[in-house]
Formats: sequence, C-alpha cells, structure tokens
Amino acid sequence: MIVKTVVDRPWSQYFCCMLAGNREYVRKNPVATKRALRAILKATDLCATEPEPTARRLVDRGIAARYDYTLQTLRENGYDKWREYDAEDTIRFYALRLHETGFVKSSPQKIIANGTDWRFLEELKRELKA
Repeated sequence: MIVKTVVDRPWSQYFCCMLAGNREYVRKNPVATKRALRAILKATDLCATEPEPTARRLVDRGIAARYDYTLQTLRENGYDKWREYDAEDTIRFYALRLHETGFVKSSPQKIIANGTDWRFLEELKRELKA
C-alpha cells in the first residue's frame, strides 16, 4: 500500500466522500434533500457504532461478498468523523489538487462560492448531535 487516506496526512484530515445534489432539485425540494442527507448520515453513524451487525446485513443482502472484508472496511473508514471534519475545507483541499493538475479550471474559492451550500449539513450536525 502506498497511501492509506484514512491515516496518512494530509488526506486523513478531510472527508473521503461528499454528497452532491442537483442545484435545481435541492432548491425545489429542500425537505426531501434534508431527509435524504439525514438518512445517509444516520447510516454513517450506524456503520461507526455497530460495524459487526452492519457488515452482517450487507453480506446477507448480497451487497458485499465477504463479512471479514466488509467488517474491516467499516471499522477502518472513519465513519464517525463527519461531525468533526470541515466540509468547506475538504472542497478547498481537493479543488486545489484538481486545479493544480489542470483537471478543473475554476479556483477553489470560485467552486466553493458557486457550488456549495452547507445549510443542510450544519442543521443536521446540530440535530444529530450524538
């Protein structure tokens, strides 16, 4: 293994995954958007707090093939970090990497200004305080 983003800096300081939504859909359906995000975050919490039964369910339902690999993934992925990490900082970090390689033309600041809305996440951080 060359890089393990869960533990190797700087990657380990940022979200590995983000949720994106169609701007028009989010604008027209804020309640549905928040409900979907809430369900995903609750599932994330379940993966962090109950990895064994979650891994068993994933294997039993045919979503994953092997219990041991699934359990290892659930235990190592840092699912419990979503309340701690800064989503805007994550976008800035990855947008800068993509901008440096020429993959995106926009600056990280422009991407954040024109393409992000943290309202739902911030509300759910307060609501699902643990």
